[in-house]
Amino acid sequence: MAIVLTRESTLTQNLVIWQSGAMPLAPRVTQRPFEITRHGDTRIDPYYWLQDRDNEEVLAHLRSENAYLAEELAYLAPLEGQLFEEIKARIEETDISVPVRRGDWWYYERTREGLNYPISCRVRVTPGVDAPPVILPDVAIENEHIILDENLEAEGHDFLSVGVLAVSPDDRWVAVGVDFEGDERHRVSVRPLAGQPPLDDVLDDVYYGFAWAGDSRHFFYTRVDDAMRPWQLWRHEIGTRAEHDVVVMQEDDAQFNVSVGRSRDDEVILVSLSSSSTSEMYYLDSMTPTDSFALVEARRQDIEYGVEHFRDRLGRDWWLKITNEDATDFRLLARHVEEATAPWRELIAHRPGQRLDGIDAFADFVAISERHDGSAAVRIAPLLDDPDPFGEDLLARAYFVDGGPAPTTVSLSANAMYETNRLRVSMTSLVTPRLIADIDVATGTATILKQQRVLGGYDATRYVTGRLWVEASDGVRIPVSVVASRDVLARGEDGELTPRGPAPLLLYGYGSYEISIDPTFSSLRLSLLDRGVIFAIAHVRGGGEMGRSWYEMGRLAQKPTTFSDFVAVAQYLVAQRWTTPDQLCARGGSAGGLLMGAVMNLAPHLFRCVVAEVPFVDSLTTMLDASLPLTVGEWEEWGNPDASPEAYRTMKSYSPYDNVRSLNDDGSPRIYPHLFAAGGLNDSRVGYWEPAKWVLKLRDAHPDNVAYLKTELGAGHGGPSGRYDAWRDEAQVLAFIVHELGVAR
Repeated sequence: MAIVLTRESTLTQNLVIWQSGAMPLAPRVTQRPFEITRHGDTRIDPYYWLQDRDNEEVLAHLRSENAYLAEELAYLAPLEGQLFEEIKARIEETDISVPVRRGDWWYYERTREGLNYPISCRVRVTPGVDAPPVILPDVAIENEHIILDENLEAEGHDFLSVGVLAVSPDDRWVAVGVDFEGDERHRVSVRPLAGQPPLDDVLDDVYYGFAWAGDSRHFFYTRVDDAMRPWQLWRHEIGTRAEHDVVVMQEDDAQFNVSVGRSRDDEVILVSLSSSSTSEMYYLDSMTPTDSFALVEARRQDIEYGVEHFRDRLGRDWWLKITNEDATDFRLLARHVEEATAPWRELIAHRPGQRLDGIDAFADFVAISERHDGSAAVRIAPLLDDPDPFGEDLLARAYFVDGGPAPTTVSLSANAMYETNRLRVSMTSLVTPRLIADIDVATGTATILKQQRVLGGYDATRYVTGRLWVEASDGVRIPVSVVASRDVLARGEDGELTPRGPAPLLLYGYGSYEISIDPTFSSLRLSLLDRGVIFAIAHVRGGGEMGRSWYEMGRLAQKPTTFSDFVAVAQYLVAQRWTTPDQLCARGGSAGGLLMGAVMNLAPHLFRCVVAEVPFVDSLTTMLDASLPLTVGEWEEWGNPDASPEAYRTMKSYSPYDNVRSLNDDGSPRIYPHLFAAGGLNDSRVGYWEPAKWVLKLRDAHPDNVAYLKTELGAGHGGPSGRYDAWRDEAQVLAFIVHELGVAR
């Protein structure tokens, strides 16, 4: 039966079509113009009302979008199923993590075939045996303690995220914080591990920061305000009711966040109050949790610092401080804790272009995390058995952990012991499955404890990886990490990568918050590589890959540089015949979703399709609303368009939602790349309404624009929580990409 409706058909009419069996029209909702005026400029937002999540019409629209997506992409269901089975077939569903020692216990996680979530376990250390125990994934161990089975925790819930899992220093209690909505507010309970009677301790609305005191009777945690900003530090005594908890610290400046943790040597509790550009730290002896916190250094605008506590062999307490004061890419300083007014001593000077990311102190060495040649790297510096453990030149004794041929990613893994002669690291690349190794500090020898196993006969030699350098419009060279099958990509004798001809290509990008998207292995990606797709990461400015200056060149007033960098990379890949516009897909999430929306407006002709997950695409309106989560705290990242006309103009120039157009500059119709957008109803970071409004506006711009929206109605920023659900989601996205790029299935 034929039913004729206009493109302005309502939600109810669309539901009639689906029920009749006819082909669905894209969902539409009523336009309710809403004026937003700042600095003499008025914008009209027809879909502002979608922000009201308590409105049943809003929820009905999101459900209709999900139904439309399912109907429109139903023909891809066989391909989705095939991709899901490929993903699952490469993964050891029954597996075990490398045991990590803390005190008298080895801690590890089990995963079991058919179960969505991990099982956290521990087993006692065998006296006199220092090496991790050999534990088989499918074999039970005598005297194994199950700390938390997340599968049992998730029963009766569609979503589960464990944001707090912390064993007390005396090993007798575990604090467990669970989130069943995806809104990142956790309910924490304290559970017995040594056969003692259970407690009634239950705390609601707990955020991620958490630290046990050394007495195992108290712990510290953080809570958020109405804007989801962690602003209060609380102290709890186990065995008491939550209403007796004490607010220890409160940060009233809306640009600052509160976080808490315990030092590696377990001696002090550390509290950080930080904005995007300024920090301040406090400390407290871990064994006297009811005392007052002491200040390390008062905040100074645009000065960032962090401290690590270190107790040397003579029993002296030190602060190791990383700071950007007089050092764009940070430097390392040291001072005795008791000498609060003494000058700091420089241990590692500023090295422009080599960002100092972190310092981890152990009893006899320090581990230095840094950016080196655009990649994540780790150095080990043995300490001296001397009154001065650092000596005159710490870097002279330091050596890099060898991660293999570049581009590789080397980072610290779990290192819970302060007294140790080994450092555990993680190493990976776009072709190297992640491996965990212990480095003997004295010799630098690596002992591989485990490498991710890829089932089905993975052979790394079938693939080639490397790095391109693409010149941006201002002459700056942008690094691009690439990987592909050798059938698609060749490496010359000089090491230069050469495409064998234009091929389908997926270009990924992020470029915000100084976050580095380092090259790592993904077995899920093999479904693309084995179909002849090239995968590339554009390390655009605004990220942290090339140091702090790389970030500074892509934030605030310079934010448009992030987008032009990505377009320059795409143009290069087309011009050099790596791909063609009909074979090019772009993908990014969150702030990377903002990047996707911006480049769609800048160069819609360059891309066949775009995948934008939880995209920050209504960025100007969001940053004008101080009541929304994260807004005030991110003015230092994006600018404050409410207070600054210049910031307002900059953000309006690139905000994806505000720059959707019907016509090109020459007057021809503007047709956008096909879009797959995803959001989460409970997302506290990027409102679900941002992709929802964006998709509607793209459809309004031209009837030929293809835009799909998927909203997770029971999840937040990270999407589905169960691993099988996450794999199914990825299979759906990969099916969309494979189909759009015309890849042989």
